[in-house]
Amino acid sequence: MKNLGYGAELKLKQKKDLALVFEKGKWKTSGNLRIIVVKPLENAGPKVGVSVSKRYFKKAVDRNRIKRLLRESYRHNRKAFHDQFGENCLAMVFWNSKDFPTHFIDVQREFQELCQPK
Repeated sequence: MKNLGYGAELKLKQKKDLALVFEKGKWKTSGNLRIIVVKPLENAGPKVGVSVSKRYFKKAVDRNRIKRLLRESYRHNRKAFHDQFGENCLAMVFWNSKDFPTHFIDVQREFQELCQPK
C-alpha cells in the first residue's frame, strides 16, 4: 500500500527544478489539464507539482480542493504517467479552466487522457 503514496521526495518544490521545468519543458494539454514536462534527467527522480490559478479560483478552499484531486489522480495513475513521460522526469500539472470539477472521476479521466500517447 505504501507504493501508492505521494511523499515529499515525489513533490516538485525546489526553485532550481521549477525554473528548469519552465525553461526547457514541453507542454501538453488534454481537456482542462495542462502539463509541462522535462524528461528524462539523470538522477532527478520523478517529481510532480500541481498548480491552480488564483485568477480563476479566488478562494483558497477551492484551489486546495482541485490540487488535492490532481495529486490523487497522479497517485492512482502513476504507472501510466511514467510510461508516457519517463521514469526520471520533472512535471508541473495545471488545472486550465474556470470550471470547478464536479467529481474526482472527471479529473481522473482527464488525467488518464493526458497520459495516453497521441
